[in-house]
Amino acid sequence: MAIKALLLDMDGVLYHGEKAIPEALEFMRRVGDLPHAFITNNPILPPARVADRLEGMGYRRPHERQIVTSAEATALWLARQKPDFRYFAVGAEGLHLTLQAHGREDLQQADFVVIGEGPGIDFESITIGTNLILKQGAQLVCTNPDHSVDAHHEGSHRVLPGGGALVAPFAVATGKQPLIIGKPHPLLYEMAAERLRISLDHCLMIGDRPDTDIAGAVRLGMKTALVRTGRFAPNIDYPAELPRPDWDINSLSELSQLLFCS
Repeated sequence: MAIKALLLDMDGVLYHGEKAIPEALEFMRRVGDLPHAFITNNPILPPARVADRLEGMGYRRPHERQIVTSAEATALWLARQKPDFRYFAVGAEGLHLTLQAHGREDLQQADFVVIGEGPGIDFESITIGTNLILKQGAQLVCTNPDHSVDAHHEGSHRVLPGGGALVAPFAVATGKQPLIIGKPHPLLYEMAAERLRISLDHCLMIGDRPDTDIAGAVRLGMKTALVRTGRFAPNIDYPAELPRPDWDINSLSELSQLLFCS
């Protein structure tokens, strides 16, 4: 099946921290006219801020609709379940702004308790969320399953808790398992393909994590490329229990050669 569009993860694929990966810059210059979208499990920044960040690193500024975050996918899912939904959310700016555009915050009678990433979790927020779930019947929802995520602070690499870790106190306190929205679940991929108006079987997913980026795309019948510039380094054996990508490469320059010089 011919590749007509690209879906790309960002952190570990296009950049580390605030620095672009040089091979990725060249790759995006080469494929710039090919329809593409950026999909991320990171719900912290709204699409406009993500576009600013990419432009600041030297990438051509994408249109905001080319950026699909797990916060956007979560808000869409909630709105499909219950229009004008009420919510209590724990997480950073991107999650709150997106939910505000689709629903209404309600700390007393929320329909959903939504956990993202970034600051906000503390004893009080866990208490509010726990009581909404146990006493009001709110559903526990998490933007993404990542237990940990990579970050950079003052030039040093750091590991931060991801959505899968931050939702754990709510799950333990209530005995309720969260509904997970982000990769490897289908909605992010489907939203991106719908915006590009190209079917998923004509899309190539490029990511750096076998358990989310690649596994989810393979299940949807997409072509896949694992690029080992992120957490999954070249010296790590591919997990035997996960579906293998079509291409397993050390950098996007290798993928460029395979796609355009073969």
